[in-house]
Amino acid sequence: DVWQWNLQIKDKGLYLTILRKSEKKALVYLCRPQRLENDLHKPGVQKFLRACGYQGEHWEEALKELKERLHMCEKFPHEIGLFLGYPLGDVKGFIKHRGQNCKCTGCWKVYCDEREARRQFCRFENAKEAEKTFCKYKKCREIYSRLWENGRSVLQLTVAA
Repeated sequence: DVWQWNLQIKDKGLYLTILRKSEKKALVYLCRPQRLENDLHKPGVQKFLRACGYQGEHWEEALKELKERLHMCEKFPHEIGLFLGYPLGDVKGFIKHRGQNCKCTGCWKVYCDEREARRQFCRFENAKEAEKTFCKYKKCREIYSRLWENGRSVLQLTVAA
């Protein structure tokens, strides 16, 4: 039960919700509310979300609106990248170029400042270090997926900031 999980992970500064579910699977979103709030108030983000039809100003409202959009259509609304910490310029670039012609691909497709995007998300300076970190993220994702499939609970997989 999501409510129970949230009681257990609140002390770790986390919030969990199900963005969309079907008969056989669910899209689970786990965030640090304070970080999401900060991301959603970076320069230009609120204006962009308003242009996309969002009305709320705070993370709870924006997340509720994202969930509604995910329920209304099969495809992901591209602004979901902002909820994942992607830079606004890259989200806009993805939309403008329809996912094509990016400068590089790592955790997301980069359309603006490749060096800054890597440094912002991964906290490193050079491409070699970036590739190593992207590989670590991939391995971490694989390990967590395997642990989940083998019965680990969300609480067991959650770490504090």
